[in-house]
Amino acid sequence: MSEDVLDYLVVGAGPAGLQLGQQLDRAGHSYLVLEAGSGPATFFRTFPRHRTLISVNKKHTGWTDPELNLRMDWNSLLAEGDPDPLLFTDYSAEMFPSAEALLRYTADYAAKHEIAIRYDTRVRRISRADGNFVATAEDGTAFTALRLVMATGVSKAHIPDVPGMELVDQYADFDTDPAQFTNQRVLVLGKGNSAFETADSLNAYAAVLHVSGPRPVKLAWRTHFVGHLRAFNAGVLDMYQLKLQHAILDGDVREITKREDGYHVKFAFFRADEVIKELRYDRVIACTGFRFDASIFDEDCRPELTIDDRFPAQTSSWESVNVPGLYFAGTITQVRDFKKATSAFIHGFRYGVRALSKVFEERYHGREWPHTVLKTDVGDLVEAVITRINRSSALYQQFGFLADVLALERGQARYYEEVPVARVAERSPDVENAFVITLDYGPDHDKVDPFDFTVKRASQDVANDSGEGHYLHPIVRHYRHGELVATHHVTENLENEWNREVHVDALTAFLTKQLA
Repeated sequence: MSEDVLDYLVVGAGPAGLQLGQQLDRAGHSYLVLEAGSGPATFFRTFPRHRTLISVNKKHTGWTDPELNLRMDWNSLLAEGDPDPLLFTDYSAEMFPSAEALLRYTADYAAKHEIAIRYDTRVRRISRADGNFVATAEDGTAFTALRLVMATGVSKAHIPDVPGMELVDQYADFDTDPAQFTNQRVLVLGKGNSAFETADSLNAYAAVLHVSGPRPVKLAWRTHFVGHLRAFNAGVLDMYQLKLQHAILDGDVREITKREDGYHVKFAFFRADEVIKELRYDRVIACTGFRFDASIFDEDCRPELTIDDRFPAQTSSWESVNVPGLYFAGTITQVRDFKKATSAFIHGFRYGVRALSKVFEERYHGREWPHTVLKTDVGDLVEAVITRINRSSALYQQFGFLADVLALERGQARYYEEVPVARVAERSPDVENAFVITLDYGPDHDKVDPFDFTVKRASQDVANDSGEGHYLHPIVRHYRHGELVATHHVTENLENEWNREVHVDALTAFLTKQLA
């Protein structure tokens, strides 16, 4: 292999690219991170437009365990082998910090770990040559690697195919000064956090403010998906419900026209049997999300797209489904747990990136997935599981997506940490007994209003395997040669502490029965 051919080429020095760079560097692989901007995390120089992050920064937890603290710290990056890691909580004490704090943090992270980054290098073309990936920058410089990791995020605006959409303001570049919207009728298109962030900024200025989208608003406190509407951005809902002129519209926009008196928007209202109605506005702002930009790839190595062509389709190992050796890291990995878990956000994909580095070690460098060998005594197995579910931040943040696996065969017990659940399913037929441990919510949890205090909660003092618990709790599934044979729900607990007698005894009984 030529010395000019890298083991890994990473495109994008955002949070995911930085952490992956740190992990590749520590593992001793040849790598390079390419970044279009003059510093790391360029995306956050512009977004969110109103400069307040909705990623939680809970600095005070009452805990001294750094692993537990990561359950409440949604912005810090992981740093393998660093005894004194940089923590974002040292950069801001605000629960919802400014984007500028994240820029300072990522710059310091890159400097501390001396990550090999080439700034001001925008990749314009990705091709294949002699089985390798070649990334060509705007200045003509070409970089070659055996494997390519795209950590660029969703960098291109997602613009719905609606006549007249090109006439309106776009979230990515509109003037955010709220004073210019004073006493106007304003329509915000979209029902994600960018739309409500924008609407809330205009709350006190616009005469009439409508937020529109084809689907009902989903609230994060109910679905437990943090990408749904957060309470921090929900001020317009309050105005709507208290009849203060602002409103939420459920329906499709069929057409937008611009006339002398402003914008005329035709809606097909879902709750009125798709009755078409035309409404007039002074301003329209499209906050309809972003998508992955696949246009830089040559046809023979262009990744297949999915979910309205917004994201690259990926295997359980974050590899392109149609381009071997092409991997993805960061927010674009949300396709694997779309609108369910947390891969779209730092507190989720930081664990995905760590798992991706283990995939690389296992697949290309002959190193088995890290694990601990345990005694096969049931008491030792229970202690290992109880210890992990009470401490792990990865299982807590990547609920239902990452799992610990307790594999027992030929008289040996091995404990694997933070394995993608989908990879476990692919490999479990080879294992005599595999216990897959996740933290997850109960079935239909998103159909239960958490503020409806008449809803019965599962008892915290009684072991049960009915699965009736709606709140986050550990679930242990037993697979025998790939076939699910039993499931145990560790009963939920108000403070997420599963180390009481009711938890230990029930788990002991379950493992004893299954291994009899």
